[in-house]
Amino acid sequence: GCRDDIMVWLSSQGIDNSTAFKIMEDVRKGKRLKPEYEDLLREHKIPEYYINACNKIKYLFPKAHAVAYVMMACRVAWYKVYYPLEYYATYFTWRSDAYDIEAMVAGKNEIEKRYKALQARVSNNEKLSVKENALMTFYEIAIEMYQRGYSFSNINLDKSLDVEFAVDKENNQIIPPFKVCDGIGGNAASSVIEARKDGPFVSKQDLRERTKLNDTNMKLLDKLGVLKGLNETDQLTLF
Repeated sequence: GCRDDIMVWLSSQGIDNSTAFKIMEDVRKGKRLKPEYEDLLREHKIPEYYINACNKIKYLFPKAHAVAYVMMACRVAWYKVYYPLEYYATYFTWRSDAYDIEAMVAGKNEIEKRYKALQARVSNNEKLSVKENALMTFYEIAIEMYQRGYSFSNINLDKSLDVEFAVDKENNQIIPPFKVCDGIGGNAASSVIEARKDGPFVSKQDLRERTKLNDTNMKLLDKLGVLKGLNETDQLTLF
């Protein structure tokens, strides 16, 4: 039922619209019926079970709100079916509260392995941290994405954005942004985007000097294989 049902039905029972509206508002807010309203309902032969229910209800959804939710769900489902890469890129950008970049780079098997490990702990009644609970959801959506034939790429110095996942339709992948790396903040990530406008990075030294990435950030990117192919310094590049 919805809050609108109360007003419409009471009006159909001969109670004036204004009073029916006021009763609806009291009920949907979780307020008990006023004594005078209870008397009025009994005068109009409203069943006692209905009066009792009105006094127990804590909240009722508006019908228009319910319709709006369903419409939004249909829109989301449409994009998920017809624009899957854009859907997952948007989901992981705005709805995911935690990321596991090492698992993303390793691929589907590693994601499933880490997900099952967390599931096992839950089955043993272990309490997960806030981040671990967020990772459970992240893994679930990631596994679904892989089962549909799409995947994550590694972070890409030339294509990754600062905070948003990018779409790579050619390879059926989404490209993680720099923000998924622990320790790489917004300013450091944005500095990479700005620096590459002046040309590609020719070495690790060049990347370090032209951006706000610190030594820890550089080590993490190197460990993930993001810096593969870059020389340590500019020296060899000059020849």
